Amino acid sequence: MSRLSLDAYVVDVLLPDLVGHDRKPSAFLVYLHLLSAATRLRRDDVPLSLQTIAVRTGLSKSSVQAALRHLGRRGLVDASQPATSTRVIRTVRRPWLR
Repeated sequence: MSRLSLDAYVVDVLLPDLVGHDRKPSAFLVYLHLLSAATRLRRDDVPLSLQTIAVRTGLSKSSVQAALRHLGRRGLVDASQPATSTRVIRTVRRPWLR
């Protein structure tokens, strides 16, 4: 099992913002999963389908879809090119690093 290092921003700012303020804990779980996958792959584009994210997070597929829409509005994932059944790439953004 490998370790995952998180920027303090993820826990100190995103967690209370997404879960407390936005009331979207599923968005935080999905973002955390995508961030973990991006870190393991060492790139921002991760090939994960809705079903894969749902199974790995324990959320329903519709909850994952809603979470991804919310993350797109917040600028935490790239929503400019929606994933399809043949193109399941999700682009993770880290706006606090810029």
